[in-house]
This record gives sequence, structure tokens and C-alpha cells, in this order.
Amino acid sequence: MPLRRVAGNGWLVLVGGGEFSFGETLAADRAWVERAPEGSVGFLPTASGSTDYGQHFADYMRETFGREVETVPVFRPRDARRGKNLERIGRCAAVYLGGGVTDHLLETLAGSPAAEALGGRLAAGGVVVAMAAAAQACGALARSLFGGKTLPGLGWLPGGVVEPNFNPAHDRRLRQLMAEPGIEWGLGLPAGSAVLLGPGGEVEQVGTSFLLEDAEGDYAIRQ
Repeated sequence: MPLRRVAGNGWLVLVGGGEFSFGETLAADRAWVERAPEGSVGFLPTASGSTDYGQHFADYMRETFGREVETVPVFRPRDARRGKNLERIGRCAAVYLGGGVTDHLLETLAGSPAAEALGGRLAAGGVVVAMAAAAQACGALARSLFGGKTLPGLGWLPGGVVEPNFNPAHDRRLRQLMAEPGIEWGLGLPAGSAVLLGPGGEVEQVGTSFLLEDAEGDYAIRQ
């Protein structure tokens, strides 16, 4: 199976998109919450830069799942180096990377101590959830919002790329990413769908996803 992630005892959860306030991610959220150890959920607003996003997410998690949320205020590269933010990430049972703009997230997190701390949560048995643009950032490469360029991703999906909010009838962007050197597989994730990558190569699915192993090939549809 080409789907793979960096090694560790935790779960990396890729969510294709959707509005939690409208219940569009309820099934995906239920799946990762069930796997999260006891403790608070950290929320990183990095991709959106919005302070309101974290409060709305906290209300949703408390009302729907009875889980408390702590916003980790990583908005700029210097925030990703602050000791207090690293401590916050380290003590959370799960960390949720909110959606927004992939470029912003990578400019802030890539190669940072905060990214190392998130990798530490995956290694130690925590849950890291990446929504939409953040899911794309987890790959070996990501598509820039500006000028169609590609950016180095966080590298949590060796050889892989992710296209969120995916529609297989309009798949040019994913196939272009697949054509880049070193890319071996691509994952198209529609809104509301999620793929959960666990320890020991475990893979679980919520909704439908589309797996591509060749830029010119056919999809393996996963449900």
C-alpha cells in the first residue's frame, strides 16, 4: 500500500475540508477524538491567522465531544520558536492544525521547533489532525496559492502529496503535483472525508478518498 507516514505511535489524521459548524466534519472528528488520549486538544490557527477560529472550534469541541481546547498562538515564525508554545504542544493529547492558506502554514512551521514538537506528539502516541490546507502541508510537496508553484511540505507523508477539497472531475492540480520529481503517490480528499494513519501502518477511512499512484493513471477509490 503506497499510503505511508513518518514512524511513530500516534495518529496522523488528514481531513479534506468542510465546516465543523455545519456538521460537515462530524464523522471525521468523531473518529480522531475516539483515538485521542485524555487531555486537552491544542488548536493551531497558523494557516488562517484568525483568532476567532480557535474560539469557535473550542465551543464546538466542548459542546459536541466534551473536550477542552487550548489555542496555541502560532501566527508567525517567531511564535513557532517560543518555548511556551512548544510546552503547550507537548502537553496536549491531540493537536489540530486548522485550515486556511498552505503557504502561511509552511512559512511559519516548516523547519521550526514547533514542527519538531508536533512530530514528537506523533512519535509519542498523540494525535495530530490536519484540516484542508494543513493536510496538504503534511506532504512531501504542497501547491502554493500563488503562481502555481510548489513548496516543500512538512514531509510527514514520504513520497506523497495531498489535494484537499477534492473533486475527481477536476483533478488537474493533484496530477500536476504527482508529476513532480520524487512523488510516488497522491491522495485526493473531498470535504468531509478523512484518512487516519496510525502506528504500524494502520490506515482507516472516513468517507471517500481517491488514491493515485501515477500522474496519468486511474484512481483507487477508498471508502
